[in-house]
Amino acid sequence: MKCILVLENGAVFQGESLGAAGTTNGELVFNTGMTGYQEILSDPSYAGQIVTFTYPLIGNYGINPQDHESRRIQVEGLVVRNSVDTPSNWRAETSLHQYLKENDIVGVQGIDTRAVTRALRTQGVMMSTITTEETAEAALLRLQNTPPYASRDMNQVVTTTEVYLWNRSSNAPLPIAPDAPRTETKRIALLDCGVKYNILRSLAQYECECVVYPCTATADEIMKCKPDGIVLSPGPGDPAHLGYVVNTVKQLIEKKPLLGICLGNQILGCAFGSKTYKLKFGHRGSNHPVKDLSTGRVYITSQNHGYAVDPDGLKDGMEVAYLNLNDGTVEGLRHKQLPVFSIQYHPEASPGPADSAYFFHEFIQSLK
Repeated sequence: MKCILVLENGAVFQGESLGAAGTTNGELVFNTGMTGYQEILSDPSYAGQIVTFTYPLIGNYGINPQDHESRRIQVEGLVVRNSVDTPSNWRAETSLHQYLKENDIVGVQGIDTRAVTRALRTQGVMMSTITTEETAEAALLRLQNTPPYASRDMNQVVTTTEVYLWNRSSNAPLPIAPDAPRTETKRIALLDCGVKYNILRSLAQYECECVVYPCTATADEIMKCKPDGIVLSPGPGDPAHLGYVVNTVKQLIEKKPLLGICLGNQILGCAFGSKTYKLKFGHRGSNHPVKDLSTGRVYITSQNHGYAVDPDGLKDGMEVAYLNLNDGTVEGLRHKQLPVFSIQYHPEASPGPADSAYFFHEFIQSLK
C-alpha cells in the first residue's frame, strides 16, 4: 500500500505502508542507533513523536516479549529505509510489521531516511504526518492546524495511574498497599514521568524494591512508603509544563538521597534555579560521548532527549558534573554537599552501551 510522509515545511516523501494503515501525527525525530528498535518503540520518552531510524535495515532480529520497556508501544509512528519481513533470531516471536499492525501503529518504509535526517539536522525537528489515506496537499493543510508537540504535558499521558511495586521476584508491576511491609532490604520511591522497565530491573539487581508513583504524587504521599532513596524517571515532552513536579522535588531534596535520570536531570536542574531549552534536533542514539568533569574520563552513552539544562541559573550548591563532547550541553548535575545527583543520559541502556550502569551503584552507596 502506498504511503507518504509529509513534513511541516512542506517536504513530501513517498514510500510504502509499514504496520497499520491510516494516519498519524507527531514530532519527527531521528535515532542513530543500529539496534534496539523494540526498546525505542516502547520507550515512554518517545510518546508524541514519530521516530526515523538512520540505520537503513530495521527489524532483522524481530520482536520478543522480554524486551518491552513499557506496557505498550509509545511512538506515534515509524519511518525506516528497509523493514525486514522475515526476522532471524531464536527469541523472535513476530516481525516488526506485525508488531506495529497489531498495536495499530502507522509506519512507512522505502523512505530516503538520509534525506529526512539531513532536513531535521538543518531545520530542526518538526511536526509531521504519515498517511495512507490523504493526498500530500490535504495532509499538509491538516498538519498546519495540528497543535505542536511542545504544547502538551506528555508526562500525564505516559505515567502510571496507580501506585505499584517492582521487585526481583516479580520483574513486573504489582499492586501495593500504602503501608505494605518491605520485600527487599532497600526501598526506592520512583516518580514516574515515563519510566523504562530496565531502570526498575537495574535497581532490583541491587536488592531494591521500587514503589512507583504517578507524576502527580505529592511529597507527603511519596514519603509515606518510608523510602531509603528517591528516583526521578525519564519522560517525554517539554519540562516547562512540569512545575508541579518541580515543586514536589523541592520538598524532597533534603529528605533522602535523590537520583534524576534524563528528564529527571532537567527537573532537578529546575528545582535548583535553572531553566531548560529545546535542542535543535536532540540527542537520540547509542554513541554519545560524555565527559565526567571530576575525573576527565569519557563515557559512551545511550541518550534520548530533546531538551537541555541551562547551567547559568544553577544555585544552592548544585553544579554541572558531566558535559556532552559533541555540543557542550549539560549531561549531569551533582550537589556539593547533599547526596543529590543526576544524569541526562541512560545508565539502564536498553538499547545502547552499559558503560554508565555504575551510576546505580553510586546511588545505592549513597543510601548508606
